[in-house]
Amino acid sequence: MILLRRLLGDVLRRQRQRQGRTLREVSSSARVSLGYLSEVERGQKEASSELLSAICDALDVRMSELMREVSDELSLAELAELAESAAASDPVPVPVRPMLNSVSVSSVTGVPTGRVTIKAPAEAVDVVAA
Repeated sequence: MILLRRLLGDVLRRQRQRQGRTLREVSSSARVSLGYLSEVERGQKEASSELLSAICDALDVRMSELMREVSDELSLAELAELAESAAASDPVPVPVRPMLNSVSVSSVTGVPTGRVTIKAPAEAVDVVAA
């Protein structure tokens, strides 16, 4: 199951690390306890919109930028989950086509040239013109 708080924390951590900043620097600038910011980054705590705004200000990142990155991560995570569940499900059986003995026709009387009708189940017939 995809947890939004975990994705959000991952994106916040990456933003902070891209800037080469420590948890202590960002927590001080955002006026958030170091422990709480650490828990938010690890996806253990839900961040309120006010807290996110303070963290974004401290990181000098627009909240819309942050949310766009979270949205992209969410899309990728959902696709990965779908692929995983598809791989885990039973494979779709391939229908078995019955084999017919080959029929050889040397001549047909009373039928316009090149036209022959063979009555057989549609899924069991491959017609090859010679």
